[in-house]
Amino acid sequence: MDYNFVEFAKHISPFAAIDAVIVAVVLVVMLLFFIYKRNVKVLCLLLLGCILEIAVQTLSAYYPDQHILEVAKYVMHYVVIFDIVCSCVVYQNDFKNIFQKVSSQRQFEVHTSDDELREATAEILTACQDMSKQDVGAIIIIDSVGDIHENILDTGTRLGATLSAPLLESIFNTKAPLHDGAVIVRGNKIVAAGCFLTLTQRNVNKEMGTRHRAAIGVTEETDVLSIVVSEETGIISVVKHGEIKRYMTMDKLKDEIEEAYGISPTAIAMREANNRKKKKRKSGRFY
Repeated sequence: MDYNFVEFAKHISPFAAIDAVIVAVVLVVMLLFFIYKRNVKVLCLLLLGCILEIAVQTLSAYYPDQHILEVAKYVMHYVVIFDIVCSCVVYQNDFKNIFQKVSSQRQFEVHTSDDELREATAEILTACQDMSKQDVGAIIIIDSVGDIHENILDTGTRLGATLSAPLLESIFNTKAPLHDGAVIVRGNKIVAAGCFLTLTQRNVNKEMGTRHRAAIGVTEETDVLSIVVSEETGIISVVKHGEIKRYMTMDKLKDEIEEAYGISPTAIAMREANNRKKKKRKSGRFY
């Protein structure tokens, strides 16, 4: 018997198609979220609970007169609710960051010249080198795109001061009141100091402490560069997109900071190429 797909498609309800699309979109979003969080096992448990409830509901509906699986149907309904609530609790910080990004309007705008950014880079390098030699712990966040939310800035003390090596070293002095938190840098300004960051939930090397976990955590949610100076070993590390690089030399650290600031040779070349394209487009409009 030949299967006529065209005839079958004609009898599909538009609402059934919309229903299928919504389910597919939800599943894809969930899959991407848990892949991004590197925890697909949680997604499998959620899907398993949903599949079991669907199976119980289907069997119960197939034999409506026999009232079978009544207890299982009742229990599985609350198991799915329990799974959803647990996921919301475990990933509450992720959901909070998502809603904050959706609801807040980005008003970050810094007009800083390349020379000022190079001076800021030199000041950060000097401070990191001095603190590394003295085994002074530090965490510096370079937020070039204004990705750090106001709620994080509010956990610390707003400064708005011009960045300098002596200022950074004085902030992270162990006797200073702000030395435990992170310094947030935008352009050549220290926006806030003593800020508290969300720690990563991933398993990290036992040699790395709270500063490293905070540095990894903030880069998992935002497009920033974290610089960490270890208090125990003096080792300088950088973190970007959740990936940590340890044992940074001054040359490597300089490259990372310039890349974050957009003043590396590659970034400047790309910017100049884009400017030339824009000029060509503008000049072409007059012909």
